[in-house]
Amino acid sequence: MEEVEKLIEEVENSTEEQTIENDALAAAQDKYLRLFAEFENYRTRTAKEQLELISTANGKLLTKLSEVKDNFDRAFAEENKSGDLEAFEKGMKLIQEQLNKILSEFGLEIIDPSGEVFDPNFHEALMKQPSENVPEGNVIQVYQKGYRIKNKLLKTAKVIVSSGKQ
Repeated sequence: MEEVEKLIEEVENSTEEQTIENDALAAAQDKYLRLFAEFENYRTRTAKEQLELISTANGKLLTKLSEVKDNFDRAFAEENKSGDLEAFEKGMKLIQEQLNKILSEFGLEIIDPSGEVFDPNFHEALMKQPSENVPEGNVIQVYQKGYRIKNKLLKTAKVIVSSGKQ
């Protein structure tokens, strides 16, 4: 009889323990689901914020570039067609300086490899040309400058490379 009572007591304790464990498991699952949902909301929100930040950054750049466009429009306006080529050239140089300043403010770096050793990572060779003054494998002439932003290459420089003395 005593053994039966012990067995009944053990079963009752076991059932209580299972109930407690089931409740703990349900609480942990609920906590997990809430945390997962919170993380998904965080990911969505940060992705949206990044897109907004990019468009805002582009907005600042475009605002500055619109000033350059306005200066070009003024330079080519009918009332400014006086025929004074020197004044026109001076105006174009001022606009070019304004554009270069804006681009450098936004992190654009010019790659001008004149006289440097040819590097296929940053330069695109258009042709090889013999040269008495420039050693073989060095850039003789830059046909088109290259550009990078924060060490990320945007456009390779197009160059003519020395093939050495002929």
